[in-house]
Amino acid sequence: MNPVPHIALEQWRALIAVVDAGGYAQAAEALHKSQSAVSYAVQKIESLLGVRAFEIQGRKAVLTPTGQMLYRRALALVAEAGDLEQAARKASAGWEAEIGVAVEVLFPPEVLIDCLARFGVEAPQTRVEVIESVLGGTAEALLSGQADLAITPQIPPGFLGTTLIRQRLVSVAAPAHPLHALGREVGLKDLRAHRHLTVRATGATRDRRAVTIEVEQRWVFSSMASSLAAACAGHGFAWYPELRIARELADGRLRALPMAGAEERFVDLYLVLADPDFAGPGVRRLAALIEQAVALR
Repeated sequence: MNPVPHIALEQWRALIAVVDAGGYAQAAEALHKSQSAVSYAVQKIESLLGVRAFEIQGRKAVLTPTGQMLYRRALALVAEAGDLEQAARKASAGWEAEIGVAVEVLFPPEVLIDCLARFGVEAPQTRVEVIESVLGGTAEALLSGQADLAITPQIPPGFLGTTLIRQRLVSVAAPAHPLHALGREVGLKDLRAHRHLTVRATGATRDRRAVTIEVEQRWVFSSMASSLAAACAGHGFAWYPELRIARELADGRLRALPMAGAEERFVDLYLVLADPDFAGPGVRRLAALIEQAVALR
């Protein structure tokens, strides 16, 4: 049988506020309480647990080693309580008011838009914010809490995902590009003599050195649309998801390069719920629509 907690969340919040604000007076102001109420809340924690959370150094209250441990655990406890309250409100209110969806640009946009349209019919009052990202940006949106649902090539630590789709990447250039005029298979040495078009990672920790091939000439765009426009205009070559450029391949604006050797590239995209245990009905329904749409392709 689990012991009944004797310390209220408000008391833990008082301890956190003293640390974050830098003192009892500042914490009282931040919490809109009297200084004596904040001081009593911290003293109550210390007396119930038989420990010292703070020691006075000069005019400042400084955490003891035990206090540092309590502060870390209090942060996790208060955050978890907040998540639980938010999940309960979602469950009682039915469909969520807003859903954040982070989507890797490698995912076919027409599939996403079709799913959003179907979801909009079922839940017209739910706002959906789509975060289009590249490489680390999708995982970052999950970690920062911006996304309730993500389609990502990287499952960040602490999250679970299901395989959604495997995308084949195709090396392409406009029909008039010099690489097509070689009249033979194209090797890496040939590619290095021409401009590589790519899309910049959207994560805050993106690495500018993270490229697919070392070349002298490169244009880096912040959107897939701009990169595609440059490729169709004959300004360079690029690797794109085959499904993403189906229209450009069909109408002849782009042609696949006859790559030498085993130059096929693939990327797996995963469907990840930020919090599977407390996901609302809207998040679960949109995830199901995405899975259904991909299965039908």
